[in-house]
Amino acid sequence: MSSLINDDLKPTTEAQRTWRWYHFTALWIGMVMCIPAYTLAASLIESGMSWGQAVGTVFLGNAIVLVPMLLIGHAGAKYGIPYAVLARASFGTVGARLPALLRALVACGWYGIQTWFGGMMIHTLAGVLMGQPLGGDKLPVLGITPSQLICFLAFWAIQFWYVIHGIDSIRKLETWTAPVKIVICFVLLWWAYDKAGGFGPIIDQPSQFVPGGKKAGQFADVFWPSLTAMVGFWATLALNIPDFTRFAKSQRDQVLGQSIGLPVPMGLLAMMAVFVTSATVVIYGKAIWDPVDLSSRMTGAAVLVALLILLIDTVSVNLAANLVGPAYDFSALNPRSISYKAGGIITAVIAILMMPWKVLESTQGYIFTWLIGYSALLGPVAGILIVDYYLIRKKELNVDDLYNEGGAYRYGSGWNAVALVALVLGVLPNVPGFLNAAFPQSFPDVGGFFKGIYTYAWFVGVAIAAVVYGLGMKMKSK
Repeated sequence: MSSLINDDLKPTTEAQRTWRWYHFTALWIGMVMCIPAYTLAASLIESGMSWGQAVGTVFLGNAIVLVPMLLIGHAGAKYGIPYAVLARASFGTVGARLPALLRALVACGWYGIQTWFGGMMIHTLAGVLMGQPLGGDKLPVLGITPSQLICFLAFWAIQFWYVIHGIDSIRKLETWTAPVKIVICFVLLWWAYDKAGGFGPIIDQPSQFVPGGKKAGQFADVFWPSLTAMVGFWATLALNIPDFTRFAKSQRDQVLGQSIGLPVPMGLLAMMAVFVTSATVVIYGKAIWDPVDLSSRMTGAAVLVALLILLIDTVSVNLAANLVGPAYDFSALNPRSISYKAGGIITAVIAILMMPWKVLESTQGYIFTWLIGYSALLGPVAGILIVDYYLIRKKELNVDDLYNEGGAYRYGSGWNAVALVALVLGVLPNVPGFLNAAFPQSFPDVGGFFKGIYTYAWFVGVAIAAVVYGLGMKMKSK
């Protein structure tokens, strides 16, 4: 038996292809309705945008990332293969482990961030039930209190049940929770409007970039890095979407379901977040962007209901968006030894070790270091996959050779040098800007040219890698 295959990585059978368009729509609604997505508009308004500009930027970013989502998803629906196997066509049967590992590690970070949010909900809920917030001194090195650590690990354990029970349990969870999330959003909107007697001052706040504003003429300086961050928000899913589309009943189901489920709900969620937060200025005297904080301020049974719903929401988002992909990716590193389930366990363990609360300590770290940083890393991979599948292969793959160590995708000892060069050249121009954003004290003198490139990190990475790979493969074939 080939060392490149196991039961989890095999092409899906006709019997396994049960996902219709509404399953994909429900999947995306379930993933979109999450705390990080809810708070995205906050960072844009804090940077000076009006609510309309913020919501428009969120919507546009998700409309852009939908394009590679559909393009890469095509291969999964056509051949029934996961992302880690599709990458073998361009990177080689061994080389594909590199983009799989890159994507997996980013997903581990996201899995940890969402688990941290879930743990903080348990922490808040416990404080409400006990009648006072949980406190305590921060632990050395970790920088969080013992109660925060316990709640974080408790939420991690809740998700572990789904790690053990596989992808079908996640599909069922997403399908059932998506309608509930939509209803809850409208209930929250009605609650805010009723309590505030209308929507508050954030709605009336003009853009700071118009003539006379504090940041007049500086809109482009904020818009482009913000748009890149919005694209980066789902850049991981743009790569591993075949992990889901491989279960699609038809190509039409994955295209229609994703087109309905991603950009519009994301824009609507951002709009709802702005409206509700604007109302909190009237109700509580200050803007409250964190839905967990907002839930804790509600009274009576509403607190418990709100926090429990947020817990369910975070579980469903985290499992679909941040577990399935890396579980397959880790499995592809060593198919004989690592199953999908074992890959899920590895993901969950790494998520703890990455200490996600440190990533979230500041907006600068979250938006400009984390979101843009990994978009700079994953954008080139997307460019290579798209050019390989559509321009080099013309959507025709030899599926048997994807699982054959000596087949057409072996290249040189299992590595395609052209893909590696394209990946490096796609990432390289963004490195100085990333170092400046992540370590400003150590790299203060990065030139404006590199800072400008980093502003468009995902777009730059996709374009450079796509062109280099396309030209390299054309020359190689001559």
